[in-house]
Amino acid sequence: MRTHRDLKSKLQAIDGRGYKAYKDLRGGYGFGAFTLAIDHVQGDPFATPSRLRVELSHEVTGLPDWTRSTPTRRVALADYLTRAFARAIRATAKGHRGSGKGGQIEIDAPRQQVLERSATWIHSDRIEVRFLAGLPAFGRRIAGREAIAMLLDEIPRLVDRALLFDSLSAEELRRHVETVEDAEYLRALLDERGAVGFVADGALLPRRSGADDRPMEASSALPFESPPELRVSLTLPNCGAVTGMELRRGVTLILGGGYHGKSTLLRALERGVYNHIPGDGRELVVTTQTAYKIRAEDGRSVERTCITPFIANLPRGGDTDAFRSQDASGSTSQAANIIEALEAGARTLLIDEDTSATNFMIRDHRMQELIAPEQEPITPFVDKVRQLFDELGVSTVLVLGGSGDYFEVADEVVAMAEYRPRRVTDQARAIADRIRTERRSEGGSEFGRRTVRAPRPESLDPSKGKHEAKTRSYGVSGIAFGRHDIELQSVEQIVDSSQTRAMAEALVYARSLMDGRRTIAEILRAVELAMEDGGLDALSRHRPADLARFRPLELAAALNRLRTLQVNVR
Repeated sequence: MRTHRDLKSKLQAIDGRGYKAYKDLRGGYGFGAFTLAIDHVQGDPFATPSRLRVELSHEVTGLPDWTRSTPTRRVALADYLTRAFARAIRATAKGHRGSGKGGQIEIDAPRQQVLERSATWIHSDRIEVRFLAGLPAFGRRIAGREAIAMLLDEIPRLVDRALLFDSLSAEELRRHVETVEDAEYLRALLDERGAVGFVADGALLPRRSGADDRPMEASSALPFESPPELRVSLTLPNCGAVTGMELRRGVTLILGGGYHGKSTLLRALERGVYNHIPGDGRELVVTTQTAYKIRAEDGRSVERTCITPFIANLPRGGDTDAFRSQDASGSTSQAANIIEALEAGARTLLIDEDTSATNFMIRDHRMQELIAPEQEPITPFVDKVRQLFDELGVSTVLVLGGSGDYFEVADEVVAMAEYRPRRVTDQARAIADRIRTERRSEGGSEFGRRTVRAPRPESLDPSKGKHEAKTRSYGVSGIAFGRHDIELQSVEQIVDSSQTRAMAEALVYARSLMDGRRTIAEILRAVELAMEDGGLDALSRHRPADLARFRPLELAAALNRLRTLQVNVR
């Protein structure tokens, strides 16, 4: 293998030449303790920075075996090292060198959640860290001396500060790994115990703002305190005994007046499908992996989804067994969102009435009297929520503030008052017995028809111009897929733009699995198996440095929102 001396000689030789001469650097170079690989060189100083990676053996890092002894610990270790590398960049890298993006060193830095990422890989014998580096130039001429300082001085310092155990805080690393392990263990306990969520006593649920997912300052936030009737004590492998509120399978209502914390609690449960870093406040707020947030979504496209359990007998004979629309209403979009979530494997629905279509959620007695059933195509959710659980085993956690008609179908009722939860199930049942709703159930004797859909591969076209596959993400809110945009603003459990980048790659990969017969559920499972076997690299041929793991539920949401999608139905 070539050495760092060869790299220095090459940089000296091309100093002052045209920028494209940097392409001669591609390949690997030994630095003694580690290897630096230059996988892709940017076309000019203003283009996306070049893709680099460093690899070093476990013996060189000195990281103890316990940090990588299980898959969960390997994900936690990789996350910790990625954060350490990002901190080292901020602390030691010079930054701007010359024109364009010269001198920039970037890594896909995580936020509050701990996700499997392509930035850092824990192999059986080594650690691999991928990052971007803007190769320096003056104008469009190579700045060789600046590149030498960047590649031969700065990058070794980053490796020393971020990837060697002696440079890290052993206590902080252990806490990071064990926090993630405890949360993962707790999530597994939910299934064993017949629960869908757990909120630990002392958790800090409020965030700083809608744009800042860090915890609210402790002096301003009230720690969570579970109702005694719903409090359970569980023993975790690292932190030991913990207490908190356990939400059981079934239908759970979260009630309360405005600004008393009910939506804050639901948002914490939404994010509970992910593990969180120490100090986040939600470290031990966990939700089953198949929990999915449902909302109304005016204007979204729907492709041949069977919404008949909720909406039927449309005027002019619209087909609800294979409903299709490029501009769905609030009620039809919410119905489609539920059916598509079930198709993708959701087993718990998280719903807030504030983001729901009112006519989808409830139709009271007076409205039933005024509008005859044969004139109303919508079967309200209140008449289907029990069937979802009793027939399909699908639970619901529902935030409410305006309708007591759900009291009769609930298993548990939790009221939030000044951010404190109380169990009021017995009171809600007593009110339901004393004050009869008089409304007639419109749900029928069973949940209703469900169909199976198989995507047609020709309806997914990722090409654009000369590119066979051209994709990009717009933060967490959208994906550009070829010439088409996929809008994801209402898919609320996407937390990182690296997930949307990975989902874009996964859609291209999924297209190769489609034959018009393989169902959406089968395709989602095939993509999951590919990532379990080959990691995020299974989705791309280019050693991506900025992808993060997503759930099948979010991939299905992206597929269903592609406006060119066509499916076969059976």
